Amino acid sequence: MKRREEIERELGLDLCPIRTVLAQISGKWSLLVILLLRDGEHRFSEIQRSIPDVSQRMLTQTLRQLERDGLVSRRVTPVVPPRVDYAITELGKSLFEPIGAMAAWAVAKQPEIMSARERYDSAG
Repeated sequence: MKRREEIERELGLDLCPIRTVLAQISGKWSLLVILLLRDGEHRFSEIQRSIPDVSQRMLTQTLRQLERDGLVSRRVTPVVPPRVDYAITELGKSLFEPIGAMAAWAVAKQPEIMSARERYDSAG
């Protein structure tokens, strides 16, 4: 059975910029990591402590994908044990403005959204 990624690649869906970018930054942990790194470089363990619900495996996958997309950089210091630090890149920093706009919209529109949900649920 083909994986979803293989099917999307065959159909050319993996080349759609909106789809690929939104898929990455809308991941459960991606935005949290990006916003955490806004304050500066962090070690893996610091990121994990700051996001207590994320498993080591999921955090590793998230960081690898963000690094692959050029949003996060990874620096290994050869000590025992190895020290690994992550930082936001210039490309990653360019997300702060649209993320901020989306957050402001969410805060401003939350009462309307909650009212719409109540109307929908009561009509159900």
